[in-house]
Amino acid sequence: MSSHTFRVGDMTIHRIVEMECGFTPALEFLPKLTPEVLAENRSWMTPAAMDAQDNLVLCFQSYVVQTGRHNILVDSCIGNDKDRSARPLWHKKQDDAFMRGLAAAGLGVDDIDFVMCTHLHVDHVGWNTRLENGRWVPTFPKARYLFSKTELDYWLAENDKTALPPIVDSVIPIVEAKKCDLVTSDYAMNDLVSLIPTPGHTIDHYAVALGKGGKEAVITGDLIHSPLQGKYPELAMRVDYDPDQGAATRKKFLETYCDTSTLCCFAHFPSPSRGHVKRWGNGFRCEYVTD
Repeated sequence: MSSHTFRVGDMTIHRIVEMECGFTPALEFLPKLTPEVLAENRSWMTPAAMDAQDNLVLCFQSYVVQTGRHNILVDSCIGNDKDRSARPLWHKKQDDAFMRGLAAAGLGVDDIDFVMCTHLHVDHVGWNTRLENGRWVPTFPKARYLFSKTELDYWLAENDKTALPPIVDSVIPIVEAKKCDLVTSDYAMNDLVSLIPTPGHTIDHYAVALGKGGKEAVITGDLIHSPLQGKYPELAMRVDYDPDQGAATRKKFLETYCDTSTLCCFAHFPSPSRGHVKRWGNGFRCEYVTD
């Protein structure tokens, strides 16, 4: 198996990496971070989790879970051809990284049965749609897309106030195509796949628990972005909907999985992006797993 593919119980999980790079200055990304704390942690953060310019290294990726019954794509990354003028790296992007990653996992767009969006931020909905003859159409034509109803309602209302390109081009076309199922953030798909409410980063963010009792693995979504937030769970990310709720969610999550056998698959941690949560002083660290 490649380093992007691993087994969890009877399931196979593939990481589909679209981009991994030094992305945003740490002090901007985590507004409560001080230069002193950053300096104290630079030695272990660089180069894997922070580059020489103090930009946090973020991985932008999807996870495909193959249960034997279904192929489930968790989060759909950045996407191509989208108007993202605030992010030059993403603006009208045209590369084959995502589709190549899917193909390397032996999958095509017709093989995905479900798309789960942990939340509806720009870098988690991008490949929901693709441009075809000037129209945004569902990328995965046979898939049902699972959105939290609370999350969707919030973003549709925000979009009514001011048009939000990711909602316009990557969410509304799914709704209009009648491809979405609205769920609560504690929804259970079956005995192997269930959602965990993890609000704060957005109004109704969810994580995805896998395996019997949800104990074998968990895909975090954006309840945490950087290993630095593991050591300091109180560090909010700059666009958190409710920073205090996000910090409480993060701490509870890390406490829950600390020193357990549950494999944590982090949305944005640098490669290999997965491992086990261990205590580290008053905080936590990820002990990475590469096999």
